[in-house]
Amino acid sequence: MNYLLMSAGFLSIVVGLVHSILGEFLIFKHLRNNSLVPNVSVPPLQERNIRILWATWHLASIFGFAMGAILIQLATTSETPDFVIQSITFSMCTASALVFYATKAKHPGWVGLLGVAALCWLA
Repeated sequence: MNYLLMSAGFLSIVVGLVHSILGEFLIFKHLRNNSLVPNVSVPPLQERNIRILWATWHLASIFGFAMGAILIQLATTSETPDFVIQSITFSMCTASALVFYATKAKHPGWVGLLGVAALCWLA
């Protein structure tokens, strides 16, 4: 078993969970009136804009869960395809750099994404 890939997989899932939970509590709970999907307009955004932001927010978490599941599966196999691990490493590192740059390092998500990339790279 590759414990680095296993750790990277679980970290990816944790980052996705934290992302969705904190997003709901810090951002989206103020934008809904007794509904699952936010439905309050906040100028200059219309309700439809808020709805797609909510969906995209959680889509990022779902992709994190999928990456985590792939990494956990790869950690338990004897042969790991280098292309898949390299692709995940590159995408997580690039995502980390994007969050770092876009938020001037104030959003902690870049640390978790970089952690996943580093663990994959070391594996």
